[in-house]
Amino acid sequence: MTPALRTDALGSTPDGFTVRLSLPWIRSLPLACLTRLTVEVDGRPVDPHVRLGPRDVPPAGLQDEPGWWFVQDRVVLHVGETLSPGRHDVSVGFALTIPYLQGPPTAPLALPFHDSRALELDAAPARPTVSLDVA
Repeated sequence: MTPALRTDALGSTPDGFTVRLSLPWIRSLPLACLTRLTVEVDGRPVDPHVRLGPRDVPPAGLQDEPGWWFVQDRVVLHVGETLSPGRHDVSVGFALTIPYLQGPPTAPLALPFHDSRALELDAAPARPTVSLDVA
């Protein structure tokens, strides 16, 4: 499976920075399946929004989104703070609700995921990629 944080996941924007999150699952899932999102940069919690094309959506707002997170694509998490150039320790935590697998007696399975990595701001991809940003 793909790690949630690839080597080029951390990028700068004119109004802050982004963390591009890969789907660590074997099948595409509805965006509403992404829950309990947490992000830390250099040991400090940050408050991301999910960037869907021109819109910024709070993570809890994904429950109302009709879109899909395709296996090869990445969800863009935007934070309205600037980062200094160089390496930063990035950690993400989230749950994926798997709607077609049974969990507790009356709910689908929710799997926790966590990934941490030292990332270079604005690093080039380690290899060519076909991934798109979820929009």
